Amino acid sequence: MKKKYKEYLTKDHSFDKMTMLGILCLITVIAGIFGFVYEFIFYYFNGGMKEFFWRGGNFLPWINIYAIGSIIIYFLSYRHRQSVWKVFLISVISSGIVELIGGLGLYVIGDGFRCWDYNTEILNFGNIGGFVCLRSVLFFGVSSLLLIYGIVPLCFSLAKKMNKKAFLAISITLCAIILIDEFYNLLFARLFNLPRASDIYKKIGFHYVDFK
Repeated sequence: MKKKYKEYLTKDHSFDKMTMLGILCLITVIAGIFGFVYEFIFYYFNGGMKEFFWRGGNFLPWINIYAIGSIIIYFLSYRHRQSVWKVFLISVISSGIVELIGGLGLYVIGDGFRCWDYNTEILNFGNIGGFVCLRSVLFFGVSSLLLIYGIVPLCFSLAKKMNKKAFLAISITLCAIILIDEFYNLLFARLFNLPRASDIYKKIGFHYVDFK
């Protein structure tokens, strides 16, 4: 095990394009679910430990910005995996930029719409307009270590050990299911006036965080 992990840190790992696509799909799925679990727990404490809140706008427990951030962090920091501090610092800076641009962009384009607002949250030191704060980027920095030193080598190992067709079928199918859910709620439900996940979940009693 130690030998294989050392090889992960020191040797270049080359995969064909389709296998790499499968790996990225798997990272996308895992990171989005991880983000949902984190926010599900965090907002329970943020809300005074009285109730749980469903986060994200999908039917499935998955949040897109964590998936997007994980892919960005992978491409920026994977080559620096021999230095924990480089991975951490790159991830802190890049996640802060993603949050700031994403949050501010939604706010401007959506006429004041927010998916998150650090102004209303606990531990919001270093808060910039509610779009980014020190606590969030430090958490993402630590999470990036889990990504680069845990999730990525796991995905690499699965890609090498599993039958290629089986690996691609599983990883791409899981990602496709997530993305269908995402695009339905983000785009098609709006265009064709269809019920969104949040509408249905609210009717059956799920609680959402409301930002003002």
